Amino acid sequence: MGVTSCETQVPDRYGVQVFWKRRRGREKLMAEIRQTGIVKSEPVLEAIERVERRHFVRLDDASEAYDNAPLSIGRGQTISQPLVVALMSEALAIGPGDRVLEIGTGSGYQAAVLAEFGAKVFSVEIIPQLSTWAATNLRSAGYGDVELHTADGFFGWDEHAPYDAIIVTAAASKIPRPLIRQLRIGGRLVVPVGSNAWDQTLWVVERTEEGETSTNLGPVRFVPLTGEGQHASA
Repeated sequence: MGVTSCETQVPDRYGVQVFWKRRRGREKLMAEIRQTGIVKSEPVLEAIERVERRHFVRLDDASEAYDNAPLSIGRGQTISQPLVVALMSEALAIGPGDRVLEIGTGSGYQAAVLAEFGAKVFSVEIIPQLSTWAATNLRSAGYGDVELHTADGFFGWDEHAPYDAIIVTAAASKIPRPLIRQLRIGGRLVVPVGSNAWDQTLWVVERTEEGETSTNLGPVRFVPLTGEGQHASA
């Protein structure tokens, strides 16, 4: 049976086993992602490789930290599959200095990947306990500059708008219009949309001078976006 994480074996006193098990796990993950051919951007792949996912999973799931699969983080939420994180990050097309808003902080993993691009990252989480945990995870992993906020993410974070890009890490029942309004002209929103887990599509919405354009990236499966904003008419 293959080993995909360092925490499945007790390290020796020099920590050599820890180092090599982490390295093998990350190498296996990156090989799997590259083999799919779905994500073409080398900077995105390098960002995924640099972020140590082990910082963002529960202790009980440490042995699966570098599996290319979603994992539960409690309270009905998940940390996304690394391939999906890479796909959505590529769709954002961000770079150094860009202002990026994330809706659904979760454990902080996606925010850490976004920070690797040199972007200024703002992230909103509706569940206070997850936001607190994410802050701890991000600090321990070296991404303490990510700004966190606890609120209903459907309405975004207007205080820091406009954004160059916005990413939503849970499925909305409809395109959140407040998020479109918080994009700069030319900015992109990447969001899964669908009323149930079996009927979701990943969309890229770009704000233009005339309105917006939308691109369908195909079927996905996410936990639903929660909060009263889902039922708002705005």
